[in-house]
Amino acid sequence: MTKKYTMLIEKDEEGWLVSEVVELPGCHTQAKTMDQLIERTKEAIQAYLGEKGYTPEIVQEFIGVQTVRV
Repeated sequence: MTKKYTMLIEKDEEGWLVSEVVELPGCHTQAKTMDQLIERTKEAIQAYLGEKGYTPEIVQEFIGVQTVRV
């Protein structure tokens, strides 16, 4: 059974794409392309959850990102 996780993606000052998995604190990775980033993020999630299939209790729901001009 698959689960959905939310990735936040940023580009750092050296051009690397960096992902953070919202529901899994400390679960992040980086890559040069979006395809690589998605694959590496899946690997990071699997490593985070471990071989026993640990499933954290997710108590918050990610709603979205909003840009505000001030």
